Amino acid sequence: MKRSVLFAVLFSLCLHVFATETKLMVRAKAKDAKFVGSSIGGAHIIVRNTINGQILAEGITTGSTGNTGLIMKTPKDRFTQLADDKTAGFLAVVDISEPTFVRVEVISPISRKNAQVHTSTELWLIPGKDILGDGVVLEIPGFVIDILTPNTHQYIPLESIKSTGLDVKANIVMMCGCPIEKGGIWDSEAMEVKAVVKKDGQAFGELTLANPSRNLFEGNVKIDGAGSYQVLVYAYNPATGNTGVDIINCVVTE
Repeated sequence: MKRSVLFAVLFSLCLHVFATETKLMVRAKAKDAKFVGSSIGGAHIIVRNTINGQILAEGITTGSTGNTGLIMKTPKDRFTQLADDKTAGFLAVVDISEPTFVRVEVISPISRKNAQVHTSTELWLIPGKDILGDGVVLEIPGFVIDILTPNTHQYIPLESIKSTGLDVKANIVMMCGCPIEKGGIWDSEAMEVKAVVKKDGQAFGELTLANPSRNLFEGNVKIDGAGSYQVLVYAYNPATGNTGVDIINCVVTE
C-alpha cells in the first residue's frame, strides 16, 4: 500500500518535472472595429482544460485598441499581422506535459455588463509550441449602448415635460470603445438608431435618434400622461449585422 502511494507521488512529481511552459496569446476583436483593450476595461480570458474543466490560465486583455490604419483601412494579405507589441491581448502561460485540448473563453467587454458577449473556441496546445503574434482572435459583435437620459427609475413631473416632451439621450460606441460619428470610420449615417417607448407595458411610441456629436444620439418624445415608462434604445448596422440594446424604466407623475 505504501509503495503504491509512493509510486503515485513520484509519478505526479515526474509529470510536473517534465511539464513544458507553453505560451498562448489571446485577443478579443470587436466586429468591424479594433481590439478590446484597457480603454474600455478589457476582455476577461479563461483558458480551460476541456477534459476536466481545470483553469490553466486566466486574466484580462490589456493594451491599446491597435493601429487604426492597418486594421480598418489597409487591404489584408493572407499572413498580415494586425497586432503589434502594444495591441491589447492576454498572454496565457501554461505548463503542460502532453498535448492538451483547451477551451478559450472570452467575456467582453468585462466592465460593460449590458453589452457583454460570451464567446469561445477550442484548440490543441502542444508542449513548447507557442502561439504568439496575433494569436487566437475571438470576434465580439455588437455595440455598447448607455442611455443617459432619462435616468433609471427617475420620477419626472408631467408638468415639467408636457410642453417640451421627454428628452432621450444615449451614448453609443463600438465594442472596443471606438467612436461613432457622421462621416467617421464608424459612420452613424450607416446605422439605424431608435428609441422604442412603452407606457404601462403597452407600445407608446418610436423615434429615430439623431447624432449631433461623437457617440451621442438624441431625440424627443411627446408624453401625454402619467404612468410607468420603459425606454429601449437599439442600434443596428445592416452592413455588418452589429446590434446593441439598452433599456431603462422611469415614472412620469401627475
